[in-house]
Amino acid sequence: MTHDLRAETITISGHGGDEIEAYLGLPTDVDTCGSIVVIHHMPGYDEATKEIVRKFAANGYAALMPNLYHREAPGAAPDDAAATARASGGVPDERLVGDVAGAMAHLRSLATSNSKVASIGYCSGGRQSLLAGCRLPLDAVIDCYGAFTVVDSPAESPLRATAIVAEVGNLRGPVLGLFGADDQYPSPEQNQVLADALTAAGKDYHFRTFDGAAHAFFNVDRPSFRPEAALEGWREVFSFLERTVA
Repeated sequence: MTHDLRAETITISGHGGDEIEAYLGLPTDVDTCGSIVVIHHMPGYDEATKEIVRKFAANGYAALMPNLYHREAPGAAPDDAAATARASGGVPDERLVGDVAGAMAHLRSLATSNSKVASIGYCSGGRQSLLAGCRLPLDAVIDCYGAFTVVDSPAESPLRATAIVAEVGNLRGPVLGLFGADDQYPSPEQNQVLADALTAAGKDYHFRTFDGAAHAFFNVDRPSFRPEAALEGWREVFSFLERTVA
């Protein structure tokens, strides 16, 4: 079912009480619904990720994407803001968690909220989605090819990130992981380390790895886009949300 929706740019209270820009998508023909925080990829708060926010709203979920680069480059074009953030090593983990907490609070304050909130992230956002799930009371977590969950970022990477696998015991909700078999960050071997840690911690999780897909296979604006993997990935996402937050 495709829902009527409204999408708009708003301001929310993020980490430390900072006022930051965010993009909100709401189904307008529901009495109550689950919610999801959308964490953008390292290229930033862009049109492709705003389209994902609208896709969730069209499928009956309130979705909110905080602009993680708002402080570095308020009002800047996505590429320029991403370059500024990349030059400083990316978003600090503590600040990311605070911004996601602010997004969760906003979603739960909506009149249509059923109080359940998931997170989803892509690329660097996949790691950040898992990180948020380890440190916040999220009802469900989706990690789309998040790099550096089990290894630190290499010295040559513009992203300064440390492994978070040791924190998975703190997860409150189930985890869905969607990966490409041809990806290197994260590689299938790295994903297995994460799966083993989740199993050891007794966590509910489901990982799906797509043959013939590498990094960013969901991204329709890139040569890495793989329609079959993306279509099946979306089926996994909405099945998971139906089970966890609907």
